[in-house]
Amino acid sequence: MCRSIKTLRPPYADEVTEADVHAAALQYVRNISGFRAPARANAEAFNEAVEQIAAITAELLGRLELRPAPQRTTVAD
Repeated sequence: MCRSIKTLRPPYADEVTEADVHAAALQYVRNISGFRAPARANAEAFNEAVEQIAAITAELLGRLELRPAPQRTTVAD
């Protein structure tokens, strides 16, 4: 898939901005459509897809339930 799309959830990302989500959606749409920048005839569909994917991505990130990382214990000598 898209190697330049980074994981947008903890512990991989501390603060995820709307710009991060939009950039990931844009990269995804570019990858699956094969267009870096669409022709004028395809621009509306391309941009709408980016916005829809960004919205559903934000919803997904907001609904994920993450388990806390296990606490490391040190062994006393």
